Amino acid sequence: MASSDFQRIKRLGRYLQKDRKRLFIILFVLVPVAFAGAIQPLLVGQAISVLRGEATLSFLNDLPLRSAIRILISTLLVSVVFRLLLQGYQTYNIQAVGQRLTARIRDDLFSHAIALSLRFHDKMPVGKLLTRLTSDVDALAEVFGSGAVGVLADVVSLFVIAITMLAVDFRLGVLLLITQIPVTIFILWLQKCYRRANYRVREELSQLNADFQENLQGLEVVQMFRRESINGRKFNRTGLAYRQAVNSTIFFDSSISAFIEWVSLAAVALVLALGGWMVSSGAMGLGTLTTFILYSQRLFDPLRQLAERFTQIQGGLTAVERIGELLEEKIEIYDREKIGVKPKEESQSNGKQLGEVVFEKVNFSYRSDEPIIQNLSFRIAPGENVALVGPTGSGKTTLIRLLCRLYEPQSGRILIDGQDIKNIPIAHLRKQLGVVLQDTFLFSGNVADNLRLDKSIDDNRLNEICKDLGLQFLLNKLPRGLKTELRERGGNLSSGERQLLSVARVAIRNPRVLIMDEATAFMDPSTEATLQRDLDRLLERRTALVIAHRLATVESADRILVLRRGRLIEEGTHQELRSLGGLYAQLADLQERGLAKL
Repeated sequence: MASSDFQRIKRLGRYLQKDRKRLFIILFVLVPVAFAGAIQPLLVGQAISVLRGEATLSFLNDLPLRSAIRILISTLLVSVVFRLLLQGYQTYNIQAVGQRLTARIRDDLFSHAIALSLRFHDKMPVGKLLTRLTSDVDALAEVFGSGAVGVLADVVSLFVIAITMLAVDFRLGVLLLITQIPVTIFILWLQKCYRRANYRVREELSQLNADFQENLQGLEVVQMFRRESINGRKFNRTGLAYRQAVNSTIFFDSSISAFIEWVSLAAVALVLALGGWMVSSGAMGLGTLTTFILYSQRLFDPLRQLAERFTQIQGGLTAVERIGELLEEKIEIYDREKIGVKPKEESQSNGKQLGEVVFEKVNFSYRSDEPIIQNLSFRIAPGENVALVGPTGSGKTTLIRLLCRLYEPQSGRILIDGQDIKNIPIAHLRKQLGVVLQDTFLFSGNVADNLRLDKSIDDNRLNEICKDLGLQFLLNKLPRGLKTELRERGGNLSSGERQLLSVARVAIRNPRVLIMDEATAFMDPSTEATLQRDLDRLLERRTALVIAHRLATVESADRILVLRRGRLIEEGTHQELRSLGGLYAQLADLQERGLAKL
């Protein structure tokens, strides 16, 4: 195993610290379980020796035959029951620790994945991420419960059996132990081959889940454009690749099982041949030979179990690798340790209105060869309503993401009320920003929960706020008002209704800076007119940054910023920009003629 595997396993070991007592008990029980198993062949051999008058234990020779047999049978029964009880207790504790382990790891993986920046999630398909959070963690639990402790138990059992065999007859003991050498070498070689094949299985399974998830999310497009057969063929190719990867692991798994069976049979035959000659020559008793025949079978039991656990063990090591890769992903956007700076409160403003936004020579790119924002500088005064205008791909939405600190600029600064947003705790920063996006996301649950999100508001107060915001007509349409259950992504609401709720949940938070990205794009004229009064009130004495394509929305802005290829090329009021005759004037003319959007 590579040193990186040991490092990852060592780091995952901290999840077991809370179960140290249980782990100690599990490890402590290994020795008596192994001893109870190792003594059973010896007892059977001694029973045969007693019957033939060859008992090697002197106290048995002094007892009557029936008494000696009765003692051996009773001891054998006690050892069997004792071993079963300990194994049951051990298995229960192993599974309990394994489930706690997976719960802790899954919690940390979820928290880490949520904390990773959008840059990571842009390149990581959701299906692949889900595979790591589900099947990879399950594989890790399986290898801990059935593999790691089981292998350790097999090693202890092998060690105890080896000592017992050498104590009974050194010559046959050494002979049987020598047969373990080729098996061990073969297992180590096969481990490397299986590891590579199993990693490919996990990758193909991730791609399979990603394709399946993508088709389910885009089901409407698939059906409307009759893509069922095309997407089906693509999914079939992914499934075929997954099947081929699994077949390679089956080949390696079956190979080691067959090899161990062959070696174990050869070892039994060797013991019979050599032991039979020694019995016939009087150098060994029949009971001792019987003991070694049973030991030769028991000796390979740990290796057989290792072969059965081989898939789990290698799958678990692959899962450790993949989980480690995710946990090793650096969190790009985080609170600096030495800051502790919070946004200025109204009491700190000395009567001045807050909400100033400043971009200073900001540069940003998703890829180094494709700059999105280039040397962008502007200032939005507190309470100013500014519209962002520009062709598709000019960087308007990226600018909002930078302000919300969903991405970090490569250079430059973004300030709110004179404070660099990197020096403001993320929770406090985003508390001051109210964002209404064009693509509204609603969680499954009821309407009230989607409006509250992180706010503690009782139902009566929430009803009053909804009335003030003009949402009563929408709530009256819903079967249970605020208690109406929403399907995934709000599927039982129209696009306009979902967007209306997104505006309301921002208004409830009373943010200092309001950011709107085509907030009324999916609303019909009647709904938009109803909401406009509340939007005006929401914008009153509040800094607003609005992305809009409708001329009426842009005209009402205090100032308009025109972007092209990430650069600020024009700014001013609607009339000033029209008279300038630049890009804005061209876009406005085209929209008035119904040929384009701003």
